[in-house]
Amino acid sequence: MAAPFDTGRPHPARVYDFLLGGKDNFAADREAAAEALKVNPNAATAPLQNRAFLRRAVRHLAAEAGVRQFLDIGTGLPTSPNVHEVAQSAVPTSRIVYVDNDPIVLTHARALLDSTPEGRTAYVDGDLLDVEAILAAPELRSTLDLSQPVALLLFAILHFVEDDEAAYGIVERLMSALPSGSYLVLSHTTADFEPESWGRFVQVMRARGIPTRLRDQQEVARFFTGLDLADPGVVPILRWRPERDEPQTDAQAALYGGLARKP
Repeated sequence: MAAPFDTGRPHPARVYDFLLGGKDNFAADREAAAEALKVNPNAATAPLQNRAFLRRAVRHLAAEAGVRQFLDIGTGLPTSPNVHEVAQSAVPTSRIVYVDNDPIVLTHARALLDSTPEGRTAYVDGDLLDVEAILAAPELRSTLDLSQPVALLLFAILHFVEDDEAAYGIVERLMSALPSGSYLVLSHTTADFEPESWGRFVQVMRARGIPTRLRDQQEVARFFTGLDLADPGVVPILRWRPERDEPQTDAQAALYGGLARKP
């Protein structure tokens, strides 16, 4: 079920939008972001590097791994280039389904995101916590062929699921619904490098009603159990197939990322 539309409470997608320099946010989102930046200035660097990781991973899947279908859950507000732009620039026939539970995200997605004539893009009003509803959504079923490989994209969303059993169960159920040859890509915020500042960040988010659970490298790697990890494995995102030298450090980016294939 989608979250109620309440502009008086911060929403992760809109806080993320503000940190990326976007304008689709409200006072509550800006206040939460400002407080987060006070206790941890790197909260602004991590989203930017997460988007860079997204571009590299999706480009690899479309151009090198042969993936033609993508399921992006927790897409956030449109921040070009999006998954469909990256995938369809490599393979115009790519099909993408976006999922989010913020009405503003969906409004902007429908208005701003389009598709190549050869491909398709669809949007599902859904919540990561309700896997079955996402998989049963008519928009998904009419766009993706679940008998063929799909890349499941979970960029910077699982750290909003505090309960470990629930988080790992979500990924397991989603991947169980996808056939052999499918892929899982995810990024996840960590406190491994700066535990004190990221600990304060978590306190700010939780105080504003945004559940947050940062995980270490081993805990992030557990999401890929039973899958074949692509090189270089589960690593700080700056180290996942970088295209250039980055001035930031792993502590500033503060996310782990990985990509794996379902046998």
